[in-house]
Amino acid sequence: MADHTHTNETFVADFSQRIGRADFKARAARGAAALRAMGAGEDVPVAIVMRNDLTHLEIMRAAALAGTVIVALNWHAAVEEVTDICDDSGAEFVIVHRDFIKALRPALTGRHVVGVRPGPALCEAFDIDPIEASDGAEFPEWSTLLEAQTPIEQRAPMRPLLRYTSGSTGKPKGVRRLQPGERKNFEDVLQRVGSEMLQLEPGARFFTAAPIYHSAPSTLTNAALVAPGVSTVLAPRFDPADFLATIEADKVTHVYLVPTMMSRLLKLPDSLRKKYDLSSVKFAVSTGSPWAHDLKVAMIDWWGPVFWESYGATEIGFMTMVSSSEALARPGTAGRMQMDASIMILGPDGEKLPTGEVGEIYVRMDAFGGFDYSNDPDARANVEKHGHYSVGDLGRVDDEGYLFITDRKKDMIISGGVNIFPAEIEGVLMRAPFIYDVAVFGAPDPEFGEQVVAAIEPTADWPPDVAEVLAFLEGKLARFKHPRIVDFHEVLPREDSGKIFKPRLREPYWKDVVRKI
Repeated sequence: MADHTHTNETFVADFSQRIGRADFKARAARGAAALRAMGAGEDVPVAIVMRNDLTHLEIMRAAALAGTVIVALNWHAAVEEVTDICDDSGAEFVIVHRDFIKALRPALTGRHVVGVRPGPALCEAFDIDPIEASDGAEFPEWSTLLEAQTPIEQRAPMRPLLRYTSGSTGKPKGVRRLQPGERKNFEDVLQRVGSEMLQLEPGARFFTAAPIYHSAPSTLTNAALVAPGVSTVLAPRFDPADFLATIEADKVTHVYLVPTMMSRLLKLPDSLRKKYDLSSVKFAVSTGSPWAHDLKVAMIDWWGPVFWESYGATEIGFMTMVSSSEALARPGTAGRMQMDASIMILGPDGEKLPTGEVGEIYVRMDAFGGFDYSNDPDARANVEKHGHYSVGDLGRVDDEGYLFITDRKKDMIISGGVNIFPAEIEGVLMRAPFIYDVAVFGAPDPEFGEQVVAAIEPTADWPPDVAEVLAFLEGKLARFKHPRIVDFHEVLPREDSGKIFKPRLREPYWKDVVRKI
């Protein structure tokens, strides 16, 4: 981790460099001029394949000023996936960290490529080969293009990013946001997110280690970048001890983190957990994956009642918020609708279900605008009912309007006609001191249709033992929810955010069965 000396200046920083916010804005304005000069101005899609660093933030802000449409790619994507997304989105321009160029050359052929040399912190965090860090000498360097430009004066309305879903079934789908007004500036949405959701005020310091190619951390980080008087710190990747050290060193006030990160923080030795002063944190928000109640309680006990949870979706935006006190009073809730959103819980035939009954969640949120799926005009209609949209989650709403999410519809296991929700089982297993991470999913079963599988990454000091796993579940979950198969993995397949690639774990079980995974 770089040395983070505390100053009163408003700044933007990663672990390699830190610049004043005014200088950052000036660089972004020059970057906008560079994008326009290369032909990547208003409404032109530009693919970004980059890890977390300050230059990534700079390019996103440059695109916002130029009216460019950023196509955010997961840098873990295979070359075929990058090709498919660039083709689907129409992205003829690609900005890429140079260490990815060797693997991605087939996808880059015939496109306008701009390279970005990864900085020292990235090279250290990901053990990047110095040769690969300088690959693609034939492609211009972003910083060189930027320095040759004069900052733009005429700003274009900010276009929302074009996001691609994970592609767990088939090829990724591009989510293209449509604005309520034809030329509405998406920056207005970001400012509302910053003030209403993040509660950002001048002097605040926002920090995340989550990958900003993902929708939630990108949106929240951009909200911090446009909020008046707010500093922003971006880590190259999540490391538990470095995360705490950064909060102390930079007197961070606002944090975005996900439940997997919290679990790893809680598994640090007590000596490390107590070493750092976290009293500067006023607001910590999580979204994007289920947050087990026991984990939430443990974090509140440690950091205090500073935590908020939001339920959101790439297609719709941030839909709910719930405070620490509300979460403790109503265990398991994801909160109530925000920003004038409305919700319906529908049954299998599209009928509205009574309060308290579990069904598919449909939401409408006009604040973020509408959406469609790129090059697939019928896809949105398939998830729309009564003017509301589903993203495949199941849940219920209580009589006070609090939403409780049961699970992903596609992840639900049906065994012997009984619905089993993996998130519930994962939440219990993550409490086991000998489990580092876990993914629960369904596998085919000749008698019951499906059976429960638990893929477990054990802690380093525990010899894997199936009997001990099952014994831990006794009295905590009904027997029919216990896994019939327990697989141990030295390392579970995951993104740098900690999110596990379940399709890779499911595939061996379902490859000879006629069913989408």
